Amino acid sequence: MDIKLVGISVDDQSRALAFYTEILGFHKVHDIDLGEFRWLTVTSKGSGETQLSLEPNAHPAAKVFQAAIYTDGIPATAFHSDDIHQEWKRLTEKGVSFKGEPTQYDGVWIATFDDTCGNWIQLIQE
Repeated sequence: MDIKLVGISVDDQSRALAFYTEILGFHKVHDIDLGEFRWLTVTSKGSGETQLSLEPNAHPAAKVFQAAIYTDGIPATAFHSDDIHQEWKRLTEKGVSFKGEPTQYDGVWIATFDDTCGNWIQLIQE
């Protein structure tokens, strides 16, 4: 058994696709029209076959959950970086809004940014 697909709720699939590909640099894997919504997945260069599904937050429970953890400042997921300081600089220059500069906690560097689609995303370097 392995992890192939993980999902994150987004409030706008088109905006999410633009952010995750044009800003973060991920690559689109699937963009399948399902009528009202799309099956939309992206992947990063170093993630092997693992994909991130950009799920519409259309279900009322998804909207409530997403809004609650965003308001409380809780990241919806985390991404890894080999050089968090360089990644923070690159993303900041592209206009990504971070809560602050990378901070070290017990040997792990952490920085949290807004994905513009209703989520805080944690960036880590171990």
